[in-house]
Amino acid sequence: MRSRYDVVVVGGGHNGLTAAAYAARGGRSVLVLERADHVGGAAVSARPFAGVDARLSRYSYLVSLLPRRVVDELGLPVTLKRRRWSSYTPVADGGLLVDSQDDGATRASFRRLTGSDADFEAWGRFYAMTAEVARRLAPTLTEPLLPRSVVRDLVVDGVGEEAWRALFEEPLGEVLRRTFADDVVRGVAATDGLIGTFADVDEPSLRQNRCFLYHVIGNGTGDWDVPVGGMGAVSGALRDAAVAAGATIVTSATVTAVDPGASGGSGAEVAWTDAEGRTQGVTAGHVLAACAPAELDRLLGGDAAPTADHPEGAQLKVNMLLTRLPRLRDDVDPVAAFSGTLHVNESLTQLQAAHAQAAAGRIPDLPPSEIYCHTLTDRTILGPELAATDAQTITLFGLHMPARLFRAAPDAARDQALRATLASLDSVLAEPIEDVLALDADGAPCLEVRTPVDLEREVGLPGGHIFHRDLSWPFAEPDAGDESGPWGVATEHPRVLLAAAGARRGGGVSGIPGRAAAMAVLGSDVG
Repeated sequence: MRSRYDVVVVGGGHNGLTAAAYAARGGRSVLVLERADHVGGAAVSARPFAGVDARLSRYSYLVSLLPRRVVDELGLPVTLKRRRWSSYTPVADGGLLVDSQDDGATRASFRRLTGSDADFEAWGRFYAMTAEVARRLAPTLTEPLLPRSVVRDLVVDGVGEEAWRALFEEPLGEVLRRTFADDVVRGVAATDGLIGTFADVDEPSLRQNRCFLYHVIGNGTGDWDVPVGGMGAVSGALRDAAVAAGATIVTSATVTAVDPGASGGSGAEVAWTDAEGRTQGVTAGHVLAACAPAELDRLLGGDAAPTADHPEGAQLKVNMLLTRLPRLRDDVDPVAAFSGTLHVNESLTQLQAAHAQAAAGRIPDLPPSEIYCHTLTDRTILGPELAATDAQTITLFGLHMPARLFRAAPDAARDQALRATLASLDSVLAEPIEDVLALDADGAPCLEVRTPVDLEREVGLPGGHIFHRDLSWPFAEPDAGDESGPWGVATEHPRVLLAAAGARRGGGVSGIPGRAAAMAVLGSDVG
């Protein structure tokens, strides 16, 4: 191992691997340090059930924001499959099915739910608007940041003033109430603003709007695709690209400190503890922090104690293996219902009630959640024998489960949250989910649950926040104190850059901030 590298990447998640691949391809010597005994961060696959040959995407599930440009530039052998059905929302003995390939069927489903065509037509107009915004904004995500005024002109000139106001200036709740009449339709749209974001849809901070925007602009379409082979196939391809370009990856390396180096000095210093407990150190021309900003602050010597504005995740993640799909009360095709996103108790009223209870310190009585079935699109994550059966994997993302609910008594709160969430799911099914849960080699149900506190411990997400902190707008905001630089990755230290979800334009499985950090290094005059 060298005593000095041009680039030291702290964290081997998918963004760290992306940064390493680009920097190494640009001729820089690169060292990646990863705390776990494997790379991938939250973008990994695992066999969580004893004796069961099923590789589930354990933390991150779907891909939308990974630009085609990154896949092409790095030559990633990654296959993403489009899901035909966008969503299904059970309501009493019926439901709302959104079929992206059959407008007639979708119109009929809206009419059965709402009694008219008005919300179907409003749905078409609303998402045509977001699609055009996506088409214009997506290409800018892999370029240097544009100022807010330029992005505003881009949106207003091409889509209209109303689009800018609806997405960037007015609280999402106001927009949805004005656009749709039906409470369920409003809720289905609202969830894209609440994934990984603990917020009221009417918050004046508009963090729900920022979350919504990132959920509808990926690759210019907003589609959320299934990674063939599981999420581990994505991080594995990035690892291979980094290694092929010449990067050195060291796992079981717990970084303990980063010294940013004096201005004009020879470099920054990075210290870590290896698998044998020995202290190691190296000099770096640049340190790319592919970890959360809160973790970087700690490594730079800041106070490790959480503050009032410390990031807080707000989701319950449940992975399951089923012997077959559960029966629904509706006569909808189960393949259609479970292939897309199945919304559970996510009308706008239900979402607001759950948020209010969680904000008051209670686990919601009827937790909202959404689930999807990877194996209906890609059965390669199952071993041959299991794939030949009716077995299906189910991943559930529970909303409005903030970390604060799990701090005092993590185990008891986890059990309570799981019971409430499964009861909520059972309320929209024709049979209990327990009746179709597969059993592992020890006879235990194939069910794995993770709270924000678990994600903080296992993956290093501060407060379990899947975006590392609240998402930022995808443009420069110098008037608002933005000092993130032309690529949105700068810190107060010239040799230290953000390279993960906490950077501007971070969040989701995208590689965008990792690439941006590498671009900043390759264009830097700091040696």
